[in-house]
Amino acid sequence: MIKCDRTAFLIGAAAGAAAALLIQKQTSESMNVPPEKVLKKVKDTFKQNGPVDGSWIQMKPEQIESNGFPVLVYKGGISRPGESGNTQFEFSADAKTGTLLNVQPV
Repeated sequence: MIKCDRTAFLIGAAAGAAAALLIQKQTSESMNVPPEKVLKKVKDTFKQNGPVDGSWIQMKPEQIESNGFPVLVYKGGISRPGESGNTQFEFSADAKTGTLLNVQPV
């Protein structure tokens, strides 16, 4: 039977716990909704009021200030057909929840 050195065991356990905490912190900080899902959600919202011709989204979120607080957002755009050609819209969506925060015509 192999004897386990108590000091080596404690060092290994401490290293494992430290690694687990580091991984958990990095994972929780990067828990953004994938941009593709956000774009699909925005397009589905627009489609409730008519067809969508085109769309795009930035793959990397950027930080903006909303009501005095920093928020990570995806920025993107939607175009839809209109009577005098396509109408363009830009949007911002919360990267953590996918919630549409702002839409404005271009």
